[in-house]
Amino acid sequence: MAKPKLKPEIKTETLVSAAPKWNVVVLNDPINYTGYVVVAFMSVLRINATEAKKLMQAVHVDGRATVWTGDRERAEMLALELQQWHLNALLEKDA
Repeated sequence: MAKPKLKPEIKTETLVSAAPKWNVVVLNDPINYTGYVVVAFMSVLRINATEAKKLMQAVHVDGRATVWTGDRERAEMLALELQQWHLNALLEKDA
């Protein structure tokens, strides 16, 4: 008696989840002048004066602001650079 040939149905699905995004958050502090913060944002984040002023205002008024969102490695580098400018910068996982 011959064995029946079975054709297994192989279905493969690969789910690739995107790497989570990270936020660089700057907290307000009573030490740094607003103009200094604007210059720091322009230098580190490579943004224009108008955008830097908006971010500075958000930090000043709300006590904190997300200044950049993206890959973790770049977020860590930006947070470190902002800290070297003596700003209170930290990382948070994006929701």
